[in-house]
Amino acid sequence: MAASSISKLVIIGVGLIGGSFAQALRRAGLVKHITGIGRSPENMQCALELGIIDEQTGDFAAALSGADFVLLAVPVKQAARVLQQIAPYLEDCTVISDVGSTKQNVVNAARAYLGKHISRFIPAHPIAGTEFSGAEAAFPDLFQDKPVILTPLQENDQQAIVHVAALWRYCGARVSSMQPERHDQILAAISHLPHMLAFSLMQHIQTQSLTLSEGNPLELLRLAGSSLNGMTRIAASSPEMWRDICLDNRTALLAQIEAYQLELSKLQQILTDHDSDALEKLFSEARIIRRNWSALGNNP
Repeated sequence: MAASSISKLVIIGVGLIGGSFAQALRRAGLVKHITGIGRSPENMQCALELGIIDEQTGDFAAALSGADFVLLAVPVKQAARVLQQIAPYLEDCTVISDVGSTKQNVVNAARAYLGKHISRFIPAHPIAGTEFSGAEAAFPDLFQDKPVILTPLQENDQQAIVHVAALWRYCGARVSSMQPERHDQILAAISHLPHMLAFSLMQHIQTQSLTLSEGNPLELLRLAGSSLNGMTRIAASSPEMWRDICLDNRTALLAQIEAYQLELSKLQQILTDHDSDALEKLFSEARIIRRNWSALGNNP
């Protein structure tokens, strides 16, 4: 088998991301046995029936015995607790990674709980997903041509970094690296803020329905077109997951909200002033940025 092959893969949190990772590596022929750990018996049974995992257990000691690779795919708020739980059972050769949308806090937790095993904990964040969740939503092409950001640590073993990067490339991802703090700042702008805006826009429509359609937002939404659908698709995502992400990256996200409020204030002033030139200039500049992004050929 390939140099990056895995005899035993442990997925903690067999949902969309963890399940898709398992499926992609199985399809690539890189993994012999997959053990799943999760909170929901129904979801774990689904993962077994779909062939995403070979066995499921709630016993960390048994699951981690002989494990080559552990993927932590739980909501970011749970990461510290799970790292503390698995730390006593990690073997010297086991490599660990995560898929959290925020990195600084999980890095702090890993340093607090993993001891010398911090050398084999390689933080990662796949920029991929859908509005669906659970093992049933997983599919092996989820990461195809999608970015995966590694945020390696000064303490990391170089071979462990290479191993994690190789596994994500076998999943079809484009791998890059940056510092955890920079990751959190960037993702606040390009992912976390857009999700908050999508959720808040749907809430705004709910509020407006009180005066425009006797409190029934569906009366408004049945008239909506593809623009609103595209802007709010991600509001169908897991509330629990996004609650934890936003709170975990609170400082960077607050800075982005403040900056965005300034943009809205500028737009409000342009409309107040009936400044057609300024409005057209704003729209034109935005269109250029969007078209340049589309020209890259790897955005949705």
